[in-house]
Amino acid sequence: MKLSEWKEKMNTEEFLEMIRPLYAEKTEENDDRYRALLDLYATTFSGEDEITLFSAPGRTEIGGNHTDHENGRVLAASVDLDSIAAASRTDDNRISILSEGYPMCMIDLDDLSVQTSEVNTTAALIRGVAARFASLGCNVGGFRAVVSSTVLPGSGLSSSAAFEVLVGNIINHFFFGDRADAVLIAQIGQYAENEYFGKPSGLMDQTASSVGNLITIDFEDPAKPVVKKLDVDFEKFGLKLCIINCWASHADLTDEYAAVPVEEQKVAGYFGKKVLRQVPKEEFMNAIPKLRKEFGDRAVLRCIHFYGDNERVSAQVAALEKGDVSRFLALVNESGRSSWMYLQNIVPLGANVHQEMAVALALCDELLQGKGAFRVHGGGFAGTCQAFVPVEMIDAFTKRMNELLGAGSCHVLNIRPVGGTVVG
Repeated sequence: MKLSEWKEKMNTEEFLEMIRPLYAEKTEENDDRYRALLDLYATTFSGEDEITLFSAPGRTEIGGNHTDHENGRVLAASVDLDSIAAASRTDDNRISILSEGYPMCMIDLDDLSVQTSEVNTTAALIRGVAARFASLGCNVGGFRAVVSSTVLPGSGLSSSAAFEVLVGNIINHFFFGDRADAVLIAQIGQYAENEYFGKPSGLMDQTASSVGNLITIDFEDPAKPVVKKLDVDFEKFGLKLCIINCWASHADLTDEYAAVPVEEQKVAGYFGKKVLRQVPKEEFMNAIPKLRKEFGDRAVLRCIHFYGDNERVSAQVAALEKGDVSRFLALVNESGRSSWMYLQNIVPLGANVHQEMAVALALCDELLQGKGAFRVHGGGFAGTCQAFVPVEMIDAFTKRMNELLGAGSCHVLNIRPVGGTVVG
């Protein structure tokens, strides 16, 4: 459909119904986002192009903190914040993407090899996704797109995964006949992040964004992760899902994140395995005296967290399926304590002045007063924490958290039933 035709359609109930599954009660405000996106495309490229619209959501991790890189289990969901794109095919063998607020990013498809100069850049993610599709037999061609996102960098909702899934959906739709399923698109995004962007990444972020809804994923065989959707409405449990920004930057924390899988996989290597999921818990426990001497106490504690949180995911799923909200909340709190005590991803090493995540968690504890639940969210060290807040407390909780941490700190989110998708 031509850009001008899309703009006419956006004034109709038909378009609102088209995007309502993505945004629910936030549909009208997102209608305005799509109009602005088309305006950006017209001023950046052309007002006469044939346009296709795409969306990929952010994700929230609900259970299984740092378990995915050890082929563990996770509980995660897509949320109603997303990255959206207006894209059009071209014949210049070049991908050009303008993300709102950032410079134009262009890659030449004649060379899809890893570029060391692109490490930690958007270009690396685009090139990596294109390269992986090409290796699967896809004849990747040129396209141009503009992107707008409410999944902000550093939000803890995995803006990079949403972007990877967005680009993956564009290439899949334009050049691969929509043959890649949601899990494969997630794996392609992970490949781009690991091999091109240069950041160690498990598969949870991309899978949650790509598949959508509330899901549990078992990565025991990472080539064929087992994904199960759960039919759960937290509001029916009397809960609101909140993400609280602690306002600490992820910058310069790559080594902190990377140390977690490195330490855990060194321990796995002691048993002749690659990841902890392949090591029976009993064998690990029996070897703790030797492991402490060889790898140090922090590595051992982080492994203890993995085994506990991996088991907790199964227990969380069982509790949700039974409607046992008290048990579910107790497990969320257990996970949070384990992350702080054993995984130790709350305060960066040596940070004795700035401990933003710890402060945010302490405030959750104080404001909830034993109700609901809270935990670190995602990678940790910076970014966000997560709270399940009783509906009757949500207004006071949000107001007070924003007063104490700053305006815009507390975000109330909904689980989105649709993952990465072609909007139309």
